[in-house]
Amino acid sequence: MPNNNEDTTQEVTPGQAQLDSSITQKINYLQTLQSALHDHDDRQIYELIDKTRYEREVKKSRSTTKTQELADLVADDHEQLSHYLSEKLIDYLGQTYPFFYYDEVKDGEFDIYFGNWWDRRKFGKLDVLNVAFKFDETEYNKLKRAFELDALNQRYNTENIADITANSAELQKLIEGQDERDHEKEKLRQQLKEVSQKSTLPWDSGKVKEERQGIVDQLSKLADDDEEAINANKKIKENDEKILSLSKEDTILTYEKQSIQQKFEDFSHFESHNQSLYTDYLTNLIGKGQVKADD
Repeated sequence: MPNNNEDTTQEVTPGQAQLDSSITQKINYLQTLQSALHDHDDRQIYELIDKTRYEREVKKSRSTTKTQELADLVADDHEQLSHYLSEKLIDYLGQTYPFFYYDEVKDGEFDIYFGNWWDRRKFGKLDVLNVAFKFDETEYNKLKRAFELDALNQRYNTENIADITANSAELQKLIEGQDERDHEKEKLRQQLKEVSQKSTLPWDSGKVKEERQGIVDQLSKLADDDEEAINANKKIKENDEKILSLSKEDTILTYEKQSIQQKFEDFSHFESHNQSLYTDYLTNLIGKGQVKADD
């Protein structure tokens, strides 16, 4: 008969122990993240989704602990996490960057707009999970260049507007010079007629041909000017519209420059704050947590 008292406990192999430890670690991670969510502890959530960065940039630690595998457990939930974490972050940004406004185009994805004035610009995107701005490169470089030109008492489109204005002035000259061109064409046609009727010796034929070609070239140039003059009024109108558009852009850039100067004094301080945004925001959350704990 079998012995019912026989010990049926099986020995745990190293592989089983390792697997059990790995599963336990993942369960603990998810439970900790869930608790942080229930406690509205955004700071801890940020630590959990990127512990390496948190250790380096907030704790100023040189730790190289890798926990990305654990963070990947909630990769499918990034949209919801971003949506949730955006509330406190945008409240903070509203104080720090009062000129930025955010539009949630879909869950967890935010477009950035600069200003609340007429014809404001879309300026990029807000990366909530990484606490970072992803500025539109073209728009950002325009603003940066506007600051550089401000030191020279110029606007971003000063040179463009000057070039277009000069082009319109040349076109206006073409319009006003029609009578003069007509007179010049008549004179050249008469010269061409005289050259064509001129009796020449064989050895002078090359010189006469060259003279004739010179007159033809001048008439051709005047004909081109006439053609351009016909379309000049339309082109001048198009230039006026371009100048108006560029002037509007300069006005918007001026609003943006003033907004940054009021908050950060200059563009370099604005850039440095952008670079330290993650650390500044997480430090702010830590400070608020300490205040609550003290209360």
